[in-house]
Amino acid sequence: MALSEKKIGFIGAGNMASAIIQGLIGSGLINRQNIFVSDLDINKLKGMEEKGVVACPDNKTLADKSDIIILAVKPNVYEKVLKEICSVSDIYKKIFVSIAAGITIRYIKSFFPVNVKVVRTMPNTPALIGEGMTVTCYEPPVSESEFEEINEIFRSIGKVESMKENYLNEVVAVNGSSPAYVYMMIEAMADAAVLRGIPRDVAYRLVSQSILGAAKMVLETGLHPGQLKDMVCSPGGTTIQAVYELEKSGFRASLISAMEKCTEKAIDLSRKYDIT
Repeated sequence: MALSEKKIGFIGAGNMASAIIQGLIGSGLINRQNIFVSDLDINKLKGMEEKGVVACPDNKTLADKSDIIILAVKPNVYEKVLKEICSVSDIYKKIFVSIAAGITIRYIKSFFPVNVKVVRTMPNTPALIGEGMTVTCYEPPVSESEFEEINEIFRSIGKVESMKENYLNEVVAVNGSSPAYVYMMIEAMADAAVLRGIPRDVAYRLVSQSILGAAKMVLETGLHPGQLKDMVCSPGGTTIQAVYELEKSGFRASLISAMEKCTEKAIDLSRKYDIT
């Protein structure tokens, strides 16, 4: 069965589920009537129905109807949800997709009576505008073709990189949480511009476009970020003075330290949900 013919269910109708659904519909990968959603929030379900997708009364009904089940809920809700859907029909044919930090493939499988198909992913919030970065991994009995179908779903909301599961805790800091660091940098740079009299709305546009352009330079030129930085730093110029001040303030070390703490938290979550 082609992906376009499969039924995809979303347990949870939050921001990430909404982003993926929007990507699927916008890309034409899936017909709206083949998308199912369940959520405790009636208002969220009504909003989904307005998009033309099918609202389900409960998680079990959704899982029974779906070929691919995306678990779009917080980590602390997974146990409850998995217990509700562990006895669905044709369970060995379905693919369960995790999008939560710390939730391992082994943890999900532990709730089912058979060796179910599980794909673990780590998307990020820029998926809301189709510019997400998602890391994916899998293990048997998921086939390579089935894994490619899941990757295709996430490519509808941005870019996809596949890695081994033992890296998934590390990538939380790199792509899952990293938009927050960038937003803080945008805010701080805009504050500096406002301090010098630039209107705030203009400052946000200037800073955001500059960061967007710089990121594209890295992706599209293939040049080392240090080399691109050197291209901006004229001898005795303004940029190298700013770089010097950032180095004095421990800019790089602060970022690395923050990401280390983020990774440690992700590892702690995995241990919390680990099955021994």
